[in-house]
Amino acid sequence: MIGILLLLIVLRAPYWFMDLPLLQAELVWTLIGERMAAGHSMYVGIIDDTGPFSAGVYWLIHLVAGRSVVAFHLAAGALLLFQIAFFNSLLIQYKAFEDNTYIPALVMTILLGFSYDFLILSPALMGTTFILLSLGQLFSHTVRHQEHPESVLLVGIFGGTALCFHFPLVAFLPFIIVAGIAISGFSFQQLLLCLAGYLLPFCLCAVYYFWMDGSGSFLAGFVFARNFADHNLLINYSDMALLLAWPLAFTFLGFMLITLMKRLTVNQQKQHQLIVLFLVFSVFSLFFTNKLAPYQLIVMVPGMAFFISQIFPTFNNKRVRATVFNIYFLGICLTGYGWAYYRIKPRTLDHYTLNPAEKHEITRNSNVIVLGNDLAYYQEASLAGPYLNFRLSEPIFRNPDQKNLTDVYLSFCKEKPEYVIDEEGAFAEIIQYLPKLQEDYSPVRAGIYKRN
Repeated sequence: MIGILLLLIVLRAPYWFMDLPLLQAELVWTLIGERMAAGHSMYVGIIDDTGPFSAGVYWLIHLVAGRSVVAFHLAAGALLLFQIAFFNSLLIQYKAFEDNTYIPALVMTILLGFSYDFLILSPALMGTTFILLSLGQLFSHTVRHQEHPESVLLVGIFGGTALCFHFPLVAFLPFIIVAGIAISGFSFQQLLLCLAGYLLPFCLCAVYYFWMDGSGSFLAGFVFARNFADHNLLINYSDMALLLAWPLAFTFLGFMLITLMKRLTVNQQKQHQLIVLFLVFSVFSLFFTNKLAPYQLIVMVPGMAFFISQIFPTFNNKRVRATVFNIYFLGICLTGYGWAYYRIKPRTLDHYTLNPAEKHEITRNSNVIVLGNDLAYYQEASLAGPYLNFRLSEPIFRNPDQKNLTDVYLSFCKEKPEYVIDEEGAFAEIIQYLPKLQEDYSPVRAGIYKRN
């Protein structure tokens, strides 16, 4: 595993030398941590769809390291190393391969290089850690033939915890049910116990927000914030297909080899079925996300690594095996580095990376609200108000009923943002109903208001 750690660092190094811009998502997560550290609650004082447990992690990191992207990357690296070690030990413990091997760890480490996004501390990465822990408990049922209620309960608790980190991982609830019944042989009582464990973390969050008088905000911001008809495409489908082409090609090859050429034990057949279901439902999770970005694909990595790892032991000829491995290694690395160099570094992806320019200097060292999608105004500024996610905040400004007007007025009176970046005209629309704010703010140029 020391070698795996060194390889992980080596694969990460080229991205450091490329001097890639900060991702918009990374800035949002640092702003969440900063605002929570200032005493504001997620969903009540911060309008965004980030999971409550993820927001808690960002808060803790801000308390320790402030708005340090390096701290985020170090935490992500530690999580990735844990996932690699856990997944490999899981396959060894339950004899998923004929011989005890670190090939899955090596394959998974290389696979993490096909996207720069996998190396950031995303909610998807944190949630995937607990999906893996839940998968580990399901693996244990492929070799045990007696009842283990604590294991069944943990399957649910880990799955529910993953949900509270990243809502799209709700797609794994049917995976747990189907795998539990069809593969692990859960009885009706065990299934109920598993579901109770799954709901426990979510219910704890709901009770906390009920106590904070914010249960409605919690449900609106976390549960009902999905927009299935209109995903926010941070990168286009062709870029996503380009990133996935090489890994999926090797995944399919591994699946075919294990299906056609290997004789599996009964336990290995169950494990094979578990991983197939795992991959299918990891794809389904993409339909529950509001922001389609490469970091959402991290949940697919363990499943792909399992099948890709089956390729290399199949070849008895060392030269052929080395050739196939080199093709895999170079293909994954060149895809990741090439896409980062030609797509991220030129700053051509406006909704994906931060593209600071001279116009953004106006908000340096200020308290700001950005009503739009250009988050670069926050890079050297602080969020002054709950309206972090404009898509979720927009209805408040577009529907000036008594409650919304009161909420906006009280927020501006309390926070006193120095600048309002009004890209979409939402602020100009609502201040017509709030004469006091019209007096307090004057336009300095098109779409930008300054507090008098």
